[in-house]
Amino acid sequence: MTKLLIRNAQIVTMNALEDIIQGDIRIEDDRIVEIGPELEPAGDEQILDATGRTVIPGFVQTHIHLCQTLFRGKGDDLELLDWLRKRIWPLEAAHDEESIYYSAMLGIGELIQSGTTTIVDMETVHHTESAFRAIEQSGIRAVSGKVMMDRKGSDVPLPLQEETASSIQQSVDLLEKWHGHDNGRIQYAFSPRFVISCTEDLLKEVAHLSGKYNVKVHTHASENTGEIELVEAMTGMRNIVYLDHIGLANERLILAHCIWLSDEEKRIIRERGVHVSHCPGSNLKLASGIADVPEMLDTSISVSLGADGAPCNNNLDMFNEMRLAAIIQKPAHGPTCMDARSVFRMATIGGAKAVGMADEIGSIETGKKADLAILNLNQFHTFPSFDVDPISRIVYSATRADVETTIVGGRILMDKGIVRTVDKDTVLREADLSIKRLLKRSPLQ
Repeated sequence: MTKLLIRNAQIVTMNALEDIIQGDIRIEDDRIVEIGPELEPAGDEQILDATGRTVIPGFVQTHIHLCQTLFRGKGDDLELLDWLRKRIWPLEAAHDEESIYYSAMLGIGELIQSGTTTIVDMETVHHTESAFRAIEQSGIRAVSGKVMMDRKGSDVPLPLQEETASSIQQSVDLLEKWHGHDNGRIQYAFSPRFVISCTEDLLKEVAHLSGKYNVKVHTHASENTGEIELVEAMTGMRNIVYLDHIGLANERLILAHCIWLSDEEKRIIRERGVHVSHCPGSNLKLASGIADVPEMLDTSISVSLGADGAPCNNNLDMFNEMRLAAIIQKPAHGPTCMDARSVFRMATIGGAKAVGMADEIGSIETGKKADLAILNLNQFHTFPSFDVDPISRIVYSATRADVETTIVGGRILMDKGIVRTVDKDTVLREADLSIKRLLKRSPLQ
């Protein structure tokens, strides 16, 4: 049984009042059981002295591709569809069980090190079991699923072309094995890649199964104008209109990107309770565009943040995403739009709402899961601190190097900058060996 007392910290709670307090946090098993000033230590508690440190809710990233971490640096300077066809799909098709495992571990190590405690992850067609093993062993909280691609096409490598029934059955098998694993730390999400790569039969069945099992659906939508043109040619409708038409648009749906939306699509997203994952780093690097997040937030659309994959970012760092999410909107909408608190909200409680866990994670409150990050903001780049909003310091000045400790469900995954649950030397060595093997198999264009 975990018994941990974090003492004398500045606590950025992100509760309903967004209180920032000075005090202690008591953790038993996987939950926060008490918050207050000068809590009396129990004899059997581990004491973690956080004097001069800032404790925040662990970041929730709602769009990640762990299977692509090995491809970092292999997809630079391309637009989305060329990036997929020439680099990402050939490399995904070359994956084996071991390479998926080390790709996932490489990404998870980076995520833990930068204070992310929960992810929504989309894998590739095959070997998803290996990614779940990495998630299980690392201790990170995750909603993950195998990607689904059953629409035949000349641009898609043969190993990624699935039969509809097989894709669905494999997904259900993974769901039934992993959903709810480790006291709910691991959950499953159906993950059709995007409309272009999926038949209508598959998407309709995903809508049905999502309701039957009450699990999330995680997909891409309206990221690129070329993608939208293809969807309209295939369906006669725009992306979100089509997803609504076939029954997928509801509160269980998480849509990555949503850059190019019509007014009708925004209305559907808002009225159906669909969640949008904003990925500014990826969207800028692939030259996809800038999502109109200020309007979404102003009209009560649920928006959270994600780094996307390492080959289109090229890191998985929430500090980068927060800063970008704030500053890229200001030239068009003015300096007061996307203030630091709005962005930090998206990175924490906003992500928790997207995964349906706002009553469990995303803020530091009694009774919630103990998913926390401890920052050392006593740095040249974060001072002076006098009379500065701590959230402003975190969003605009802090970096992932300032994260000292990461805790998920009361378990310390990283302490003093050292990740305990991922063997760094082994993962770095095996990552290089794995990508070398994959490059030999995949004829990149």
